[in-house]
Amino acid sequence: MLQPLNTDTSLLSQPVSDRILVVDDSPDNLFLVQTILEEEGYQLSFAEDGRTALQKIYQSPPSLVLLDVMMPGMNGYEVTQKIRGNADLPFIPILLVTAHEESSVVKGLDTGADDFIRKPFDMDELLARVRALLRLKHSIDAEQEIMRQREDFVSRLTHDLRTPLVAADRMLALLKKGTFGEVAPTAQDAIDGIVRSNQNLLQMVNTLLEVYRHEAGKKTMTFARFDCEALIRDVGEELRPLIEEKGLSLQLNNHVPETAAWDGKLIGDCLEIRRVITNLIGNAIKFTDEGSITISLQLCEAAAIAEAAEDLMMISIQDTGTGIAPEDQQEIFEWFRQGNHMRAGSGLGLHLSHRIIKAHQGHIEVESQLGEGSTFRVYLPIATAIAP
Repeated sequence: MLQPLNTDTSLLSQPVSDRILVVDDSPDNLFLVQTILEEEGYQLSFAEDGRTALQKIYQSPPSLVLLDVMMPGMNGYEVTQKIRGNADLPFIPILLVTAHEESSVVKGLDTGADDFIRKPFDMDELLARVRALLRLKHSIDAEQEIMRQREDFVSRLTHDLRTPLVAADRMLALLKKGTFGEVAPTAQDAIDGIVRSNQNLLQMVNTLLEVYRHEAGKKTMTFARFDCEALIRDVGEELRPLIEEKGLSLQLNNHVPETAAWDGKLIGDCLEIRRVITNLIGNAIKFTDEGSITISLQLCEAAAIAEAAEDLMMISIQDTGTGIAPEDQQEIFEWFRQGNHMRAGSGLGLHLSHRIIKAHQGHIEVESQLGEGSTFRVYLPIATAIAP
């Protein structure tokens, strides 16, 4: 059973006693700091050089590191950089101890330290800075715990919602077939409406689950070579009943030249790219009442695209629909940004498309004017190998 998300930070697990790692090559300094901090109830561990300190940090991350700048072998700046460069470590406040001029302080803060104190330091000042950094540590830890709870809640919620929706979808399909007895013609329309509503809700839950997997870094992609034009044609055929129902026309133009150096295929997760194309064409159909939807493939050289390191395939999906307001265009790829249109959906599809294209080292953009339609452009690298 789902439990409500706990947003009371006072109830989140807090360390019984904060652990502080003191790093200094001077025994006198270590003894002085030990005397001051142990009287306040802090748990202490010590290291006399940078390498030993890093070993202890990697093995058991402390609540705070009190780090001397000048040490033999590896100085405090280098230790700070290595701590901040390790993505597997939680946030650990670093308080630099320095006897140098202001320039060394600037360098320390630039390398990732959170605060500094000069030698010889005042006992009250040292305790005040330690308490301030530990408050920062507790605040960040509490925020991350809330985020973890939220992600866990979304994951469990989508799974728990999906199970009865799938069961209902299968039961409705059997009902339509007459498995449980003949269905009166007057009830068929009602059943069809329930089926559509259930499938729309199931699609929303599935999309939310996919977004969660991307946001949590739990999405695994399978990269392989695929024919982009063939994929688009398959999606077009799949959506053709919706297009014909609204009396629209669909056209695909391939402007990619044939070259001996490239066979026209891309490397990526074909199913995920298909999800993006389906979402973009589906949106074009939804927001277009008359006219056409035109899909174009074009090769773009890296020199023509800002910040592009290699040539790109551009997939352009243009419609003659209602268009998107300028204020909505700025936020259209963010979480739950539905826009002001009455047909707007959950606000998840474009966000998920953005995450998928980003995972393929590409990008997506929109150009639109109200009443004149929209054009979505997807740019994917045509490199011979893309690391997932």
